[in-house]
Amino acid sequence: MTCRLILVLGDQLTPDITSLRGADKARDAILMCEVWDEATYVRHHKKKIAFIFSCMRHFAGALQASGWTVDYRSLEQTGESSSFTSEVERALVRHKPDRLVVTAPGEWRLLRVMRGWQERFGIPVDIVDDDRFICATPEFASWAAGRKQLRMEYFYRDMRRKTGLLMDGGEPAGDQWNFDHDNRKPAKADLFMPQPLRFEPDDITRDVLRLVEQRFADHFGDLEPFWFGVTQHHAEQALAHFIETTLPRFGDFQDAMLDGEAFLYHSVLSIYLNVGLLDPLDVCRRVDAAYRNGHVPLNAAEGYIRQIIGWREYVRGIYWLKMPQYGEQNYFGHQRPVPAFYWTGDTDMACLRATIGQTKREAYAHHIQRLMLTGNFALLAGVSPQALHEWYLLVYADAFEWVELPNTLGMSQFGDGGLLASKPYVSSGAYINRMSNHCKGCRYDVAEPYGPDACPFNPLYWAFLDRHREKLARNPRMAQMYRTWDKLTDERRAQTLASADAFLAKLDSAERLTKSTAAAGDSTIIADTILRLCATRGLDKTICPSDVARALSVDENAWRTLMPDVRRVAGELAAAGQIAVTQRGTAVDPVTARGAIRLAQIASTKTRSR
Repeated sequence: MTCRLILVLGDQLTPDITSLRGADKARDAILMCEVWDEATYVRHHKKKIAFIFSCMRHFAGALQASGWTVDYRSLEQTGESSSFTSEVERALVRHKPDRLVVTAPGEWRLLRVMRGWQERFGIPVDIVDDDRFICATPEFASWAAGRKQLRMEYFYRDMRRKTGLLMDGGEPAGDQWNFDHDNRKPAKADLFMPQPLRFEPDDITRDVLRLVEQRFADHFGDLEPFWFGVTQHHAEQALAHFIETTLPRFGDFQDAMLDGEAFLYHSVLSIYLNVGLLDPLDVCRRVDAAYRNGHVPLNAAEGYIRQIIGWREYVRGIYWLKMPQYGEQNYFGHQRPVPAFYWTGDTDMACLRATIGQTKREAYAHHIQRLMLTGNFALLAGVSPQALHEWYLLVYADAFEWVELPNTLGMSQFGDGGLLASKPYVSSGAYINRMSNHCKGCRYDVAEPYGPDACPFNPLYWAFLDRHREKLARNPRMAQMYRTWDKLTDERRAQTLASADAFLAKLDSAERLTKSTAAAGDSTIIADTILRLCATRGLDKTICPSDVARALSVDENAWRTLMPDVRRVAGELAAAGQIAVTQRGTAVDPVTARGAIRLAQIASTKTRSR
């Protein structure tokens, strides 16, 4: 009989994770499992799934080599109806432990599930704190208590004092805390620009790549070439390579964008940090040492350390302080779906075409591409922050909800009304032209303020300000923009707003056409729409299949042709336990049932939309 069963998650790949401390290799067993629910609650990028599964398999092998008993369940063993709950339940039967131990997960939805395990399984369940962060959640709550504004800059300064990073006695190195004003230079093409360290897949990774290609072929993104490191040793090599070759110029060009250069001077280490293969404080200490020994300038070291002990720690604190209500905030009331071209990159806007194409290939984009291209456009176009959150969560390999949700909903979309950001991060095409070379090869003219050939960011920017004037005009950081808008002639403002309306109408038309055409032969699109609408309606409420068909249709007359497919897919979801299909309160088969039926969310369902 096992004394303790210790569950280790796919983002807890740290040898001294708290769940393993004090454990007995002779009596305790570790459970690791690849489960369908986690790979599909959003349709994660194929590279992301492959990265996490391969890291898990390598980590399990390292644990076994060090003397641990590891019960590793691959997706081939767990199957397509598996969840953490189902796999823990099976493991409890196999091992018969006295208690279950797990380090607290990084996402609220999982913590909520785990808190119900003790009652469900009838054994003690210890959910222990995750101390791989510099600021514990109670410490952040204490910092936040009583403050009128929770600005990252002040939190960051406290983390500098706490860690001693880039501190000279009690003062910041260089006599200032933040060198962000030095870090906004545009970059030029460089044949010798460094690249992230790449790793050749080994046999374990190649097995995972075959699995992902077979089971997740319809997920977003390119699976190969696959070059991510998958072990702690790989991650350490990637860190050393970054500090040696790339960090010295990171500061100057961290906000720059170049066509054909996916990485510029960025580290691409967030994937390793977020699954536990690198320790954030150790990374920052090594960057501090590189500054102290003269290898990197202060603005580069400070800019990089701020991303980790500043933003990374700060957004985690916000997440746990404000969830679960935080995820539902939508300050501007935006409801437009993610544009269809966000899945394909098929757009005439060169900057978005480049960034989305890169995202498909690499499962990566740096922070300015996310904030000032895809995020900026989504905010200007009125995209639902919840829909955009889901898109970011699934397309990027480093995206886990605790770090991605506050960055998307708060920083990028201003969905929290200014809790994170002091103003919305929106811009016209001028900023993109200043910080990139995308505009030179674009079909649109960044110098045109409105009209069919104008960069869409231009009229959308002013239309956004006009649309939300009541909420933004009193913001002191927006005052100059509104003064500029007010100085324009009535005719100029009218032409600008008309251009924005025309572009958005075209965007909506393309969205409906894409959905209707694709839905006719794609069960996945129909399933996603059913689950999203059921989740939006909420528990104890129902929708009609025609609601789904209309949401997918080009026009009012086209929806009826989709009804047979909607009913068929609803039947498949009901058979899988994801929704309930009823007729006058009784469960029915939607394909054979005559008359009106209703579709509803099930309490235990993990929907794709949140």
